[in-house]
Amino acid sequence: MSVLAVLLVAVGVTDLLRSALPVRPRRPVVAAAAGVVLVVATSALAGTLGTAAGRWLAVAAALGLLAWVLTTERTLRTGRAYLLPLAVLLISGLVPLLWAGAAPEVGGPFARWLAWAELPWAGDPAHALLVAGLVLVQLSTGNLVVRLVLTSTGAMRPGHDRGQEELRGGRLLGPLERLFVLGLGLAGEVTAAGLVIAAKGLIRWPELRSHADDEGRHDIDKVTEYFLVGSFVSWLVALGALALAS
Repeated sequence: MSVLAVLLVAVGVTDLLRSALPVRPRRPVVAAAAGVVLVVATSALAGTLGTAAGRWLAVAAALGLLAWVLTTERTLRTGRAYLLPLAVLLISGLVPLLWAGAAPEVGGPFARWLAWAELPWAGDPAHALLVAGLVLVQLSTGNLVVRLVLTSTGAMRPGHDRGQEELRGGRLLGPLERLFVLGLGLAGEVTAAGLVIAAKGLIRWPELRSHADDEGRHDIDKVTEYFLVGSFVSWLVALGALALAS
């Protein structure tokens, strides 16, 4: 799981960087280069480059991250092949997961820092690095996954955040919601995580109903579809991370 953790950390940080960069022709190149550097740097800090298997898996992780960045950038630019980046991300995560037995243990400066810091929540270095990667993925990467699924299912038009004007704050509420679900799940409070999910529907219901009164039945159906699909995908991202962390 060490190389999977490295991949998740690199993907999460790279997507955060992309969200902060302006949309320019060179953004894919900058993001891809930064992603490769992050894979190498994180692998070195985690001490996973000491074996041949660790180096080969790091190369596979770097290639997977490159494919994720380039396919998402192309999809967002052209408005086509929205399922391709999702398939790339899935395959990139499956490769280190299937070869987890060959991956080296997490050590190096990261493990020494954890031992020195004596953080109450950080026990096994491999698990701590994995949790860090899963937390980072809940941010911009989670939003990007939700957007790709919404567009591929037709709940959102390509190049247009349908429902974004109606349901403001989704780009911020989504990561916060996923972090709440993941954090509560890791703390053993799965019931409380379910309450957070239920509360979102209750809080959003009056806003959804107001669109039925203002715009008509067709509009409320479209906004509701956008809300439900986006919410379920967002929850699956958090719950999938919780399953990996457990």
